[in-house]
Amino acid sequence: MAARHILSEYVAQAMAQAQYDKLEDGTFSARIPPCKGVVAFAATLRDCEDDLRSTLEDWILVGLKLGHPLPVIAGLDLNREPTREPVDAM
Repeated sequence: MAARHILSEYVAQAMAQAQYDKLEDGTFSARIPPCKGVVAFAATLRDCEDDLRSTLEDWILVGLKLGHPLPVIAGLDLNREPTREPVDAM
């Protein structure tokens, strides 16, 4: 059985939907449309992508901690209650 890393998959699928723009001053902006408020600005495209990923990761963690509904991305739903296994089953 292959291990699923749902958070890693969620971040990768969200980043695949990122939209980048080059601004008039030569810097870059980025956003992920389904993830409201996840935006980044940086001097280079690479830095913008890195900042966007970091912002997305923080946004997900805060959303999970506060119980905010997160968008379902590529069929990945982080809103479900986690299932717990009894300790003796491990």
